[in-house]
Amino acid sequence: MTVVWRVLRVALLVLWLLAAAGSWWTAPRQVGYDEARAAIADKSLTVYQWGDTWDSNSRFVWFAAATLLSSGQPGPTFAWRTADGRVRWADTESFDQVTTTVAVDGYSGPGAAGLAQQLQAAGLENRSGSVEAPGPWATGAAAVLALAVLVVIIAGPAPVLGTRWFWFWLTSLAPLGLGVIFWLLRDRPWSRSARPAEQPGRPWSRVTRAGASRDRGWFGLVLGLLAAFLLGVVLTVLNSLLGDRWVPQALTW
Repeated sequence: MTVVWRVLRVALLVLWLLAAAGSWWTAPRQVGYDEARAAIADKSLTVYQWGDTWDSNSRFVWFAAATLLSSGQPGPTFAWRTADGRVRWADTESFDQVTTTVAVDGYSGPGAAGLAQQLQAAGLENRSGSVEAPGPWATGAAAVLALAVLVVIIAGPAPVLGTRWFWFWLTSLAPLGLGVIFWLLRDRPWSRSARPAEQPGRPWSRVTRAGASRDRGWFGLVLGLLAAFLLGVVLTVLNSLLGDRWVPQALTW
C-alpha cells in the first residue's frame, strides 16, 4: 500500500468519524413535557416544529437526518433545536398537568395548546421552522465520504476479496457507513495483506481469469440488507438498555 492510499484511508476514516459524530449529536432525543416547557420558558430553543411522527429521509442513506412529518395540525409531537445543534422532542399527549386558556380545537390536545400558549406569551412564535437539518460539517463529511468511496470502487485498483459490485452494494446498504469501515480494513487498495480466497468453489464467489475467487455482487447485496436488519435490532436493544441519551432511537428509524 503506497503512501497515497495510506493518507486517503486515514482521511476517509476521519470523514466517517465526523459524519457519525454529527449524526449522533443532532439525532432527535425524546424528553418529558416539562422539559419542553422549560426550554420555552428560558428561550433556549432556536427553532421549533410541530408534527405527528418521525421518519427517516432514506433508510439506505448514510447518516440521513430524521424528518418530522406533519398533517398540518399542531401536535402531538413538539420538537426543538438548541443553540448547540441538539434536537429534542416531547409528546404533548403525555403530561402531568397543563393549564391553557386557548381553544383546544385547533390543536391535537390540551398539551399542545398549552405549549402554543406559552410560545405566544414568550414571543417565540417567529422561531417556527424545521429542526431536521444536521450540522453542515456533518452533512459535508458524509457527502465527501460517499463520493470518494464511489470513485475508488469504480476507478481504483481492482479488489481481490470481492468484485467491485460486491463492495458497491455492501458499502451502500450497510447502515451508518459500516460497510465502508469493513472495506477500508479488508481489501485492496487499503489492506496490504489482502489475498484472493482459496476456495473458488463457493456459490457466492466468481473465479477470475487469473484463477482467483472473488465474492459476487449479489452476495454484497444480501450482506448489506442483512447488516441493515441486524444493526437495527442491535440498536433497538441498546436503546432500551442505555436510553436515548447514549443510543438515540432515531438511529433505528
